[in-house]
Formats: sequence, C-alpha cells, structure tokens
Amino acid sequence: MTSPYPHLLSPLDLGFTTLPNRVLMGSMHTGLEERGDWERVATYYAERARGGAGLIVTGGMAPNPEGAVFAGAAGLFTDQDIANHRLLTGRVHDAGGKIAMQILNAGRYAYVKDCVSASAIKSPISPFVPRELDEEGIEKQLDDYATAAARAHEAGYDGVEVMGSEGYLINQFLCLHTNHRTDRWGGSYENRMRFAVEAVRRVREAVGKDFIVIYRISLIDLVPNGQTWDQVLQLARAIEEAGATILNTGVGWHEARVPTIATSVPRAAFSWVTRKLMGTVGIPVITSNRINTPDVAETLLAEGCADMVSMARPFLADPDFVNKAAAGRADEIAPCIGCNQACLDHTFTGKISTCLVNPRACYEDELSYTPTDAPRSVAVVGAGPAGLMAALVADWRGHKVTLFERDTQIGGQLNMARVIPGKEEFHGLVAWFETMIARSRIDLRLNTDATPDALDGFDEVILASGVVPRDPHIPTRPGASVLTYVDVLRGGAEVGARVAVVGAGGIGFDVAEFLTHQGVSPTLDLEEWKREWGVTDPQLAPGGLATPEPPAPARAVTLLQRKSERPGKRLGKTTGWIHRTSLAARQVKMLGGVGYREITPDGIVLETDKGEELLPVDTVVLCTGQESLRSLADALQARGRGVHVIGGADVAAELDAKRAIDQGARLAAAL
Repeated sequence: MTSPYPHLLSPLDLGFTTLPNRVLMGSMHTGLEERGDWERVATYYAERARGGAGLIVTGGMAPNPEGAVFAGAAGLFTDQDIANHRLLTGRVHDAGGKIAMQILNAGRYAYVKDCVSASAIKSPISPFVPRELDEEGIEKQLDDYATAAARAHEAGYDGVEVMGSEGYLINQFLCLHTNHRTDRWGGSYENRMRFAVEAVRRVREAVGKDFIVIYRISLIDLVPNGQTWDQVLQLARAIEEAGATILNTGVGWHEARVPTIATSVPRAAFSWVTRKLMGTVGIPVITSNRINTPDVAETLLAEGCADMVSMARPFLADPDFVNKAAAGRADEIAPCIGCNQACLDHTFTGKISTCLVNPRACYEDELSYTPTDAPRSVAVVGAGPAGLMAALVADWRGHKVTLFERDTQIGGQLNMARVIPGKEEFHGLVAWFETMIARSRIDLRLNTDATPDALDGFDEVILASGVVPRDPHIPTRPGASVLTYVDVLRGGAEVGARVAVVGAGGIGFDVAEFLTHQGVSPTLDLEEWKREWGVTDPQLAPGGLATPEPPAPARAVTLLQRKSERPGKRLGKTTGWIHRTSLAARQVKMLGGVGYREITPDGIVLETDKGEELLPVDTVVLCTGQESLRSLADALQARGRGVHVIGGADVAAELDAKRAIDQGARLAAAL
C-alpha cells in the first residue's frame, strides 16, 4: 500500500538509532512538571508517543535555579528529579516512543532575581537586570549544561535539546544586541559563539556518542543587531563539529516585534530560512513554526526544505496526528488554529496549558471520553462550538444525539471568526467539525428551530443557543447608519469609507481588521506578510529585519471604548500586541475613556474630557458585547424540564470558543 505521506512517514537513520518518521513533537512548556504530579506528566507524553510522534522534546528544563524561566520551574537537580523523569521516559518507551529533554537556560528572560546573561542588559519582557557572568560564572553555566545532559541520560531520555534560540541565554551570547563584552566571550563572532559551541561540546562529552543531541539554532533573530547569515552558517558548522546530532530551527526572540507562531502568521512562514541551511551541514535539519497539517509538512520535506519537521501545538490539538495521517484520515486530525488562547496565554499567566480545540490536552487523567454504560437520548440545541463539542463527545461515549441548528450550516460564531483576515485557520476548525459530525451517528437537523414540544421525550437537553449582540441603547437619529458586528461579518452590510467601531474588545479589533483590509490576506501571501512586518533574508540584513511596509487601509477607522485604559489591553497575553500593532499600521485611531451621546447622520457625538465632540463618520458599527440567548431554557424550566446551559447561552463574555468547547466537552463527558 502506498503511503499517503511518503516523505513525512519515512524513517530517519541517525546512525546509532532510527526515528520511525520525520515528525518531531516540538518543545512546549505546559506547567505540568511544576505541579509535581508526574503520573499526569507521564500520561500526557505517553499519549503523544502512542499517537506516532517520531521524537518528542519536553518543555524546557532549567540546568540551574538562576536559569529557570521562573522561580520553581522544573529542572533536573536531584536524585528525586531523576526518579520522576524516569517515570516519564519509561512510560514513553512503553508506548513505543522516543523522547529528548530540552535544556533551557533563560538568561535575562528568567523571572528570578539571580538571573544571568552575557551582559547586564535588562530584557523588555522581564523585570530583573541580569548579572553579567564573569569567567568563573561562565564555567559554571557550561558545566551545568553538561550535568543536566548527564542526568537526562541517567533518567532514561533518548537525547537532549540544547536551547540556543528564541533569545535565551545562548542566543544572548551570540548577538551584539545583548553581548557587549570585550573578553574572549564577546567582541568578534568567533568569541560570541564560543559559549554555544562549548555548551554542545561539553554536553556531547557528558552523554557519550550514542545519544541524540539536538541544537536549537536561531536562524533568524528578528531583533536589531542580530546574526548575519554568514555567522549563522559559521555557527551551524561549528555546532556540528562539536557533536550535535540534529539542528532544529529557531525563529525570532521572544521580545521581537514580529509575530512568529500566531494564527495570522502564514503556514510554514520561515521554512525558506531552513532551506537555506540545507546542504551546508552534514547532519539532519529540522524546520519549524506554523506547520499544522500533514500536507504542509509533506510538501516541505518533498521540496527539500528540511530533513524533518517540528510541530508542537498540533500535538496539543490532536495527540494522534501522525497515526491519523498514516491511516489516510488526515481530515480527522483536530487542527491547531494557532490561537495561543489556551496554550501560550496560559503558560505566560501561570496556568496549565491546554488547547482550545482539545480540552483534554494536559488533562488526560481528568477528562475522559469513556463509553457510557447507560446510553441516553440527548438533544443538543445549537451547532456553535459549545454545542458541536458536546454533541461529538456525547456521541463518542455512546449516547444517541440529536443536534438542532436554526441556521443552514454548523459553526455558529466560528463562521464570523473565519472571515477575519488573519483568522483563516478557523476554516479548518469548522471543516473538522463538519467531518466529525458526518462520520458520527449524530442526527443533525439544520434549519430547524428546537421548540419545547420538539424536545419532549429526550432524556437530556443541552442548550448551546449562543448569544445575540447587546444593544447599548445609544440615542440614534433617523438617517444614521448603524450596524452590528453580525451585520458586517455575516450579513455583508454596506459600510462607508469612514467608520467608528464602538467597543474595543476582541470583536471590535476583529471588525477593525476586517474593515481596513483589502486584497488577499497577508496570512495567505507570505511575501506580502513579510513586507508588512519587515522580514527579510538574514543574508541581506542582520537578524532578518527590514523596514515594515504596511498596506494602505481600505477605510478610515476609529476604535472607541468607554474604559479609560489603553484599547486592547485585555486582549490575549501573547497576541494582543500583534493586533494593536497591526491596526496601528493600518492607521486605526484608538480612543479610550469616551462616552456616547448620540449617533447622527453626520457621525457619533462623543463625551470626552474636553466636552462633547462630533466624530464625523459614515457608519457606526456596534461591538458592545453580547446577551445570552436562553429563552428556550426558561420555557423548558417553566415546564419543569431540566436543561444544561453551556457556551454563550450560559455566559455572554465576548465570543469565547475556548470556554465554550471546554464546557461542552466536560458536560458531555459527565452525562
């Protein structure tokens, strides 16, 4: 039988061991290790090993306390730590997988007072000024890399990954951006790369020859005074000579003002950089960032962009990614949409990471979809994200499910998200739901209102009827053009050249993005995206930075909010800055701390600290929140019927697909 993905699923011979395929599950910090529940950690990784990942890399493990990303972050310091990690590696091996431990010294990114770096230069994303390492301190750090690798070997890992990118400690030595030293560890590039090369050399010496050593190399720094391409090549060859088995692509620093993994970044946006490295070293090269389908991965390998592909978050979305691809069931792979909402946003706020699409991620021991011993008839009202997930999980468990949807298609609020430029990945999420519903036993009834009478006879009723836009009751004169976000995103309403968007939450930002956009979405046009964000070949400019060339806006938009705080302050922790930057580049004006007196044919009259002021616009678009649509629940409860209310029908708080899907899954798992 011909393999559906011959390059992706072919083995990779490393000499002393062979990987079963070309898929690396890239490193992700989940927060699980810090909880101390190593059974849970082992379950999480073992499920991905059973799912077919060729090689797994753990979240970053600190080689010492001063290098930890935050105080108390996981490391491998004691005999008990080794025993804990042995549980993890043993479970992965029992599942048929291989796993490497990432060694990560955060350097000046560490949220600890004792953090260290090449120079005493504070990071813009962390609170502490690092201590500049002296010669003795550098020797300690290098020895700690070697010790961490030796402990990983003792704990049963198949390899380690030395984190040399993303602006962490090794990267801080490499770049003039953070290395202002004048001794043998600074100045010339030969001196600046000494720390990286010595770290790999000592790691190899500590673990012997038959052990995987991956080096995560920063191919494009995306910060001022970054590395040139000639320097990157020089480092890559030196790292190979020092004993690395594989080079893994690292892209950008955490402080870079260029997005690298958000959903608005084109798929495989940086694989062209990896391709430049191919053929210049004699060891396998991995490409990474925004690779989320087996088709994209197969194409990259077939075109010679890399020897292997790294996918991290796709394994949160679906641990069976590789097995489904191999079985010809790629359309059943739950897609990573690059939203960051439940993974990175959780990580950077101290929560356990999970996945908007897959609430079981990192909660495998807690959230189980086991078959029921008592099948029931279940009516689900509403085929938005909450209702769809509830219906699927209930069906997977063996319940008899009928899904009512008044629209002519499933998806609910997801159908608005997917028309926003930069959110095209939501098309894939809706398509996945369509596939899974079609292959289930669910009785889907589109274009059907669920009445109280129609719900008689069901054992369980789940109401996921969603929300309607909230009317802020701004006085409006006849002839004024006032629309809701639904009119704009789903109704195709005509919008004027000058627009006021009332409400600067996530929906307001999305509507502003939609209204200022023209032409092909940059997310679907890599060269346009690179121009907009100022990304170029590092062979042409150090760090790969160029002057951004944002497109001309389609309309003049002003974004308004009542709160006096900065508009967009409450957007996602790791993506809010991207939305703010994008709109600023499109010349969107943002005004906070305003009141709304009235809307007239000439515009909207605002209350400001200077008094009343007319903002002349042609159209006002209301993005002023939502109200739960739950009249059916009230009618059922009046009849004495029990009803489960989930999603927006339960809590109308923006359009929160993460909460909706989680709520739907957990309810159906408990029926």
